[in-house]
Formats: sequence, structure tokens, C-alpha cells
Amino acid sequence: MKVKESDNFFEKVYQVARLIPLGRVTSYGAIATFLGAARSARMVGWAMNNSHNQQEEVPAHRVVNRKGLLTGKHHFDGTNLMQQLLENEGIVVVENQIQNFDKIFWNPSEELSK
Repeated sequence: MKVKESDNFFEKVYQVARLIPLGRVTSYGAIATFLGAARSARMVGWAMNNSHNQQEEVPAHRVVNRKGLLTGKHHFDGTNLMQQLLENEGIVVVENQIQNFDKIFWNPSEELSK
């Protein structure tokens, strides 16, 4: 996948996030690394926090921290909306932790370079 150089960082993050397959998750850091900004995981998080303002839907619920924790859940409406969205896709979440994280982890650097 080639991101548009003309797009700002947040737009590039949204382009990658929209490619995360149903039932899979990635991390803030994995997206940042793919975009050539390995130390910008926090900026990816800020982009996810702002994603509800986008016209085209961004599956921000599929982006979690590097350990599979739902650290961004407080940015979703409702108490457990992020967890519910993930569970609707077949992902098991126990105490804000994605189960079998390494099996459902989607690494854009590997998947999008094929």
C-alpha cells in the first residue's frame, strides 16, 4: 500500500486503519512504524481519538496498545462500546485485554508490503 505523500499524518493513519481486516487488531506503534515514524505511537493515538470527526468511517476500535489492552476505550461513547465492537467481530476481550492477541494481530509493515 502506498499512502499519499500529500496527506497529513492523521490522514495517513486513517488510510492504514481502514485496511485492518474485520476480526483483527493492530497497535498504535505498528501503524507509526509502517508510516516511517516509529516513535509516534502517541500521535497515532491522537489520530484515533479524532477519527470520529472523519466523513469516511475509521475502525478505531481495532487499534489497541502493544500489549492488546483497550487503552483508548474511554474515547468511545458508552461504557464498553470499544469492547462490544471488537466482540461483534469475534474478538475475545477479558478485563480490557484482547485474548490470543498474537494470533489476531495485524502488522501493516508485513501485510501491506506483500
